[in-house]
Amino acid sequence: MSAVNDTKFQSAVFLLTGIPGQENIHVWISIPFCLMYVISILGNSVILFIIKTEPTLHEPMYIFLSMLAITDLGILISTLPTVLSIFWFNFREISFDACFVQLFFIHSLTFTESSMLLSMAFDRFVAICNPLRYDSILTPPRVAKMGLGSLLRGVGIVFPVPILLKQYRYCHANVLSHSYCLKQEVMTMACSDIRAHSIYSFFVTLASLGLDILLILLSYVMILKTVLSIASHAERLKALHTCISHVCVVLLFYTPEIGLSVIHRFVKNFSPLVQTVMGDVYLLVPPLMNPIVYSVKTKAIRARIIRVFVK
Repeated sequence: MSAVNDTKFQSAVFLLTGIPGQENIHVWISIPFCLMYVISILGNSVILFIIKTEPTLHEPMYIFLSMLAITDLGILISTLPTVLSIFWFNFREISFDACFVQLFFIHSLTFTESSMLLSMAFDRFVAICNPLRYDSILTPPRVAKMGLGSLLRGVGIVFPVPILLKQYRYCHANVLSHSYCLKQEVMTMACSDIRAHSIYSFFVTLASLGLDILLILLSYVMILKTVLSIASHAERLKALHTCISHVCVVLLFYTPEIGLSVIHRFVKNFSPLVQTVMGDVYLLVPPLMNPIVYSVKTKAIRARIIRVFVK
């Protein structure tokens, strides 16, 4: 009778993981996590406030940045409840439905952010390679459509995933290695045959994130070609300087994303601690660093922030 009850219990919930082997100091570990969340939420909120209240920043580049900040806030809110409940209360259980909802928001917002980075690369491409037509190409309605398209694309790609995952039977230990639910890991917990879903997921990710990376690289190849054709050395540096923030944000987003995907799909017997840390970096570091990068590297935003806090 006990075995039956255990099986039912295991098939009803997943168990999330904090920092493996450090459970006795989770309360102390929660301090840097709380600081990261507070700084990330404040940083992205300040970016949104600055762009909204400063008429000179109502340009496509900054509108895309505000969309990126909203996406980062969505990712933070999606992970906040489970991460802090583990570190503060050692509450590791999450129901299947709650897990599927969480992974839907995490992955749909991740795809949305990738699309936003592509839109921002297109903005820099037009600004440098075709500046005379910048205002006619990136009109406010077109910018709004690009933002809405990015959101709908992310939702459309991920929408079937929780529906498909809900059809599987889960009879393993169901212990996840992160403080939140990720699609790649939840799939491995199923007792059913997931090969078709795994292949579908792999090719959808490759066709979306992979295509975004390819187009971003192509944009910068064209940008470099245009910049190198500029005679003035000072003008070259000025043109490249407008891209530095975006390049940093792209690297911060895609590097841990690709690394974590490779580990989940191809690496066996990987250190649980390193895997957990990489998962935290993948979701928490970009929302933390994006507003910092743009505040430091973008003169208009930096000047406006200084004016706000100096008054």
